[in-house]
Amino acid sequence: MSFREDYIFWRLAYFLLMEQDYRLMAISDDRRELWLENTAIKRAPVVRLLRHELDWSNWLQRDIQLTAANGEKIRKRFMRRRLNVVSMYVSKYPPVDDYEHLLKAPYTPLETSQTNVTPILFTQGHEEEAFDQLNTLFQNGARHWHFRDAYEESEVQSLEQLVLTGAVQKEEKDRNLLEYGNPFFTYLFIAVQVAVFLLLEINGGSTNTDTLIRFGAKFNPLILDGEWWRFFTPIFLHIGVLHLLMNTMALYYLGTMVEKIFGRWRFLWIYLFSGFLGSVASFVFTPNLSAGASGAIFGCFGALLFFGFVNRSLFFRTIGMNVIVVIIINLIFGFTVPGIDNSGHIGGLIGGFLAAGVSYVPSQRNWSLQATFFLLSFLLTVFLLWTGYHGGFFRIA
Repeated sequence: MSFREDYIFWRLAYFLLMEQDYRLMAISDDRRELWLENTAIKRAPVVRLLRHELDWSNWLQRDIQLTAANGEKIRKRFMRRRLNVVSMYVSKYPPVDDYEHLLKAPYTPLETSQTNVTPILFTQGHEEEAFDQLNTLFQNGARHWHFRDAYEESEVQSLEQLVLTGAVQKEEKDRNLLEYGNPFFTYLFIAVQVAVFLLLEINGGSTNTDTLIRFGAKFNPLILDGEWWRFFTPIFLHIGVLHLLMNTMALYYLGTMVEKIFGRWRFLWIYLFSGFLGSVASFVFTPNLSAGASGAIFGCFGALLFFGFVNRSLFFRTIGMNVIVVIIINLIFGFTVPGIDNSGHIGGLIGGFLAAGVSYVPSQRNWSLQATFFLLSFLLTVFLLWTGYHGGFFRIA
C-alpha cells in the first residue's frame, strides 16, 4: 500500500490546525473525518475534511447535502448570519460517473440560503486544481507542496500523531482560558449577603422600608444629601428571602464562572464596578428605593460578553449561546414584570462589559483597547453622576 492519500489527508489537517490556526471541533472514531473551525477566516470559517474512497456521484451529492445540514446547525450555534463550509475530500480516484457539476458552484440548500458548502476534491490527476482552490481560500496557501508517489505507514502515523497532539494542546490552551483562577470572592460575597440579610431580619425585616434605608439601600434623597456610599451598599442588601435566594443562586453559578475566567482580583473589580454603575443608573433613571446584587450579577453577564468579544470562537463553542439566551430572558422579564429595577440591571450589564474591557482577560493584553474602555468607563460614570445630581431623567420627564 502506498498510503499516499492518507498522508495528504493528515498533511491537510496539519496545514489547517497548525498553520492556519483552526480548532478541532469533532473527529470521527476512525479518524477519517475532521470538523475544524476558525471564524477569523471569512471564506472558510468551518472546514470538513474527509478521507473516503469516492465511487458514485450520487454518494457525493448526498454527502454534500448532509454537510450543509450539519453546517446549518453550526451556523445557528455560532449565531452567524451566513456560514461558508468547505468540505475537502481526499480520495485516490474521483467518482466514476459525471460529478463535475457538483463542483462548479457552492451548494446551497433550498430550505435555507444562509449556509453554503464548497466541495474540494483531492484526487489523482486533479490535485493541482484542488491546491489552486486552497490557495484562493488561504493567503498562506499550499502551492509549494510536493507529494511522493508512496509513503510508509510510519510516516502517516507520525504526521497523524503530530496533528492530534497539536489539537490537544490547543484544547488545553482553551481550557486554561476558561479556568484561569479558583473562586474565592464569589463565596465571600455570598456569605456577606446572607449575613447582611439575617442582620436586616433581626433589625426590623428585609422588606421594611425604614430598615432598608437605615442599612444603606439606594434612596435618592439621601444620596443627594451626600451619602455617596449608597451607590455600593445596595449590592449586599436584599428585599425578602426570594430575592436573596434568586440572587445567591445566580451569583453562585455566574460568579464562579467569571472568577474562573478572569481571576480573583479582576472579578472583584468587575463585580464592584458593575454593582456601582447599576446603582448609579438606578439613581439616574428611577426615584424608587432599590437594593440587591442584581446589577453586579448582570455585570457578570457583561464580563462574559466581553470575553466573547475577544474570544468569539471559544465563546460560541462553549457558553456563548446559553449566556445570550439567559440575558435576553432576564431583560424581557425585567421589562414585563412590575417592580424590577431594569435600569440597574442594564447599568450593571454595561458596567461589567466595560470593567472587563479595562482589566482584560488574563494572559492577554491589548493596551490601546484597555485604555479606550477605561476612558469610556470614566466618561459614562461622570455623565451619569452629573445627570443624577442635576435632576435625573425621571425628574426631567
